[in-house]
Amino acid sequence: MPHNLLLAEDDRAIRHALERALTLEGYAVTAVADGVQALAQAHRTPPDVLVLDVMMPGIDGLQVCRVLRAEGDRTPILMLTALVETADRIAGLDAGADDYVVKPFDVEEVFARLRALLRRTVTPRDAPGEVPGEPRRTPDGRLTAAGLRLDPQARRVWRGPREIDLTRTEFDLLELLVRNCGIVLDHTTIYDRIWGYDFGPGSKNLAVYVGYLRRKLDEPGVPSPIHTVRGVGYVLRED
Repeated sequence: MPHNLLLAEDDRAIRHALERALTLEGYAVTAVADGVQALAQAHRTPPDVLVLDVMMPGIDGLQVCRVLRAEGDRTPILMLTALVETADRIAGLDAGADDYVVKPFDVEEVFARLRALLRRTVTPRDAPGEVPGEPRRTPDGRLTAAGLRLDPQARRVWRGPREIDLTRTEFDLLELLVRNCGIVLDHTTIYDRIWGYDFGPGSKNLAVYVGYLRRKLDEPGVPSPIHTVRGVGYVLRED
């Protein structure tokens, strides 16, 4: 079955061209012209993935993203933006977007980024039963995985009965690992999602923050839930 994709783009020419290209690529596309319509459609028929233009009249793409995330909607979101400054990209990621493409873009890049987002996301159609290692959501909205409980809205986390105090970056990194429990995330993906850009192959920034997390999560006699996959990246799983 094709993935249901919601496209919100106020430029009619871009919207029609992208809708046609995505349809030919095999997506079931619903295209709207602004953020108000995007939210209404997302509530009416939840898509598998969203493609949102940042700059739209009324409610823009960032606001749509914030609303959906505040509601607990974790549908992957790809942002389309003409803004190329690092601060603008970080603003999109902080709003809850998963990835972005800068205009003018090559449609093949859009396809590739959508494939990557959908590979990292398990939908009910992909997994009608519970997937081993996937985080579970409790009735109060908390995520549980690998012995951890994480409250995305309150930005609190527990290992067993112990609450762990994390900095903003530490929490963002742990949340990314929890939401992708059992999936190996490569260095580039983590840098892009947490910091908005890759510091380069010589950077130790990610390793330093993983070290911070491991020390704070450490329990005597219990293995760390964060595992290193040499030459690739990191994965959260319970041995």
